[in-house]
Amino acid sequence: MTSPTDIGKTALTGWRKPIGERVAGPLSERTRLSSDQVEALVGAAFFALSLYYVASTAARAARKGRG
Repeated sequence: MTSPTDIGKTALTGWRKPIGERVAGPLSERTRLSSDQVEALVGAAFFALSLYYVASTAARAARKGRG
């Protein structure tokens, strides 16, 4: 079974992966989260931002198409 941590880490591809890996160590030392959990949260944040970007772009295109 796939864990939530695995799902979050799958979003760390390309240029996002080094960023997630770089911040995971320092943040895991300052919080009670493991390095893998921090990477998963960073991946989930990038995924959420991507969804927001696509949705807002589609909404703007739809509004422009109507008017």
